[in-house]
Amino acid sequence: MRLLCLCSSCCCVLLFFSLGVRGAPEAPRAPPEQVHLSYPGEPGSMTVTWTTWVPTHSEVQFGLQLTGPLPLRAQGTFSPFVDGGVLRRKFYIHRVTLRGLLPGVQYVYRCGSSRGWSRRFRFRALKNGPHWSPRLAVFGDLGADNPKALPRLRRDTQQGMYDAVLHVGDFAYNMDQDNARVGDKFMRLIEPVAASLPYMTCPGNHEERYNFSHYKARFSMPGNNQGLWYSWDLGPAHIISFSTEVYFFLNYGRHLVERQFHWLESDLQKANKNRAARPWIITMGHRPMYCSNADLDDCTWHESKVRKGLLGKLYGLEDLFYKHGVDLQLWAHEHSYERLWPIYDYQVFNGSREMPYTNPRGPVHIITGSAGCEERLTPFSLFPRPWSALRVKEYGYTRLHILNGSHIHIQQVSDDQDGKIVDDVWVVRPLLGRMMYL
Repeated sequence: MRLLCLCSSCCCVLLFFSLGVRGAPEAPRAPPEQVHLSYPGEPGSMTVTWTTWVPTHSEVQFGLQLTGPLPLRAQGTFSPFVDGGVLRRKFYIHRVTLRGLLPGVQYVYRCGSSRGWSRRFRFRALKNGPHWSPRLAVFGDLGADNPKALPRLRRDTQQGMYDAVLHVGDFAYNMDQDNARVGDKFMRLIEPVAASLPYMTCPGNHEERYNFSHYKARFSMPGNNQGLWYSWDLGPAHIISFSTEVYFFLNYGRHLVERQFHWLESDLQKANKNRAARPWIITMGHRPMYCSNADLDDCTWHESKVRKGLLGKLYGLEDLFYKHGVDLQLWAHEHSYERLWPIYDYQVFNGSREMPYTNPRGPVHIITGSAGCEERLTPFSLFPRPWSALRVKEYGYTRLHILNGSHIHIQQVSDDQDGKIVDDVWVVRPLLGRMMYL
């Protein structure tokens, strides 16, 4: 009998221990983690966002020297976040916006409080005005378990190759999984890049759980729409981020489709009035209007919801973007890279046979969703469509150089080929050509 009790006690201890490893909440931690930057849209500013596991003050100390004291201070706020999983894990997300930054100057910073500080990070404040040449890394569908592009992106960042990152939806696969531990893992993984560059985002379908709550809470985008849609100016470009997902997750409100559409319409009208200063209009949204992949995603259907709208006629984006002269449309979702010929309504509108991307008569679409993720690469249909210019089924990401008001340089980097450039194209639109298009 005593032996039976002893065995029973051992089993209880083992059960308790196993629950402690996976099921019980982690011991509260005060030092910051998951540090990342974003640009709030105000010249001379940068927002620092991070996570702690206990409520603490939110402070960023910053300065110009790599070593020694950091003389400048900025205070912010924190918000509690409770994951929707069974453990209801709770953590605290801090936001501090730095202002009065000198354009193009490198700053050193750390974030936290007297209860714990992050290590020191560096970033370069964005330059002001339209007369400079931003360089961006662009990709979607990275993931926490198979982030193929991340090592090279980290090296690129350390070498100062980029001014900002555009992550076109689908982050961790999925941030809510394992009671949000996957989201924590992903945010830690991207910290070496995102703590040094403004990491600008749009929501993808894999952010859907709990009404996109993880996306809304973890990222700090401009505007007052919880990062679902917003716009910002960068050099000679006006960049618009929006949610394709409002067309698919109608359970969260059909009104979001209409609200976003009218916001896009208004923003595009303002952007066109400002073409003299910011000639380029660039959009980023997760699910593309067109693709030639061998699956049944929205972009493979002739009447795509994103392209034509609800019921094939309500709040479609292709006509809106064409009417207002969007130059470049960035997409992801398909785990591959595809560049389209300039296109509108399934018709190719090349500038000319010899120079299709010089004075194109329609927008240029780039699908760049091959940065990683455990779902692996997406195959293409056997035969490319007439509007498909180049298809690459390899892991990689896109480099976008907005050289000036008339020239944009697009390159695709292959991680499967050790960084080889597998696509290289210039989009050229002098002001006269832009006016003809409009």
